[in-house]
Amino acid sequence: MEGRGLVGQIEGYLLVAATREEGRTAAERFCVPLAPWLTEAQRVEVERRFESEYMALARLSWQRTAERAEELRAEYEERYRAMRRRLLGRGLLLCAAVMAVAGIVVALR
Repeated sequence: MEGRGLVGQIEGYLLVAATREEGRTAAERFCVPLAPWLTEAQRVEVERRFESEYMALARLSWQRTAERAEELRAEYEERYRAMRRRLLGRGLLLCAAVMAVAGIVVALR
């Protein structure tokens, strides 16, 4: 279990790093047409804010995805439990019917 947690942390780190790089790249592309009007300090600030907003939106998206995954997991687990209960009930009913028929056959002999 500990190894799985470590792998999850590494995957999370890599996902955040990749998203941060995507944010930087998107910020740079965003600022290219604005270059004639922005000073170097303004461009850096716009890129920093753009990257920050990009990361916030990505984080929100990840949270929503995780919440939906938990909702789906709960729904599927409930359906699985209901299916197991129905299957068990039908199995018990079938066993009772077989026992009843066996009892009748034995009684008639």
